[in-house]
Amino acid sequence: MPENLGCVLVAVDGSEESMNALNWALDNVKLRPDGTLVIIHVQSPPSIAVGLNPGAIPFGGPSDVEVPAFTAAIEAHQRRITDAIITHAMKICADKNVWFLNLTRKF
Repeated sequence: MPENLGCVLVAVDGSEESMNALNWALDNVKLRPDGTLVIIHVQSPPSIAVGLNPGAIPFGGPSDVEVPAFTAAIEAHQRRITDAIITHAMKICADKNVWFLNLTRKF
């Protein structure tokens, strides 16, 4: 493996395998003094079309709940999942005395 890398990206999805990959990178990757290890977690956008409001739910759901409410609930759930995954990754870093900065972003 090349030494003194400038940047290494490790994608985590909450699986044991991705957290093992993070552990491996922390144990084995050699960065330049100004190098960066980036931990990334990406989620797909909600599958319900945002901004569409067809009125009442057509499949027997409550008539006062509209599609944007479902989208908001899905997004909130995805945020909780992301927070849990990133918190786990940060704990792995902290356990190895690796300094980290959490820059969670929504695009």
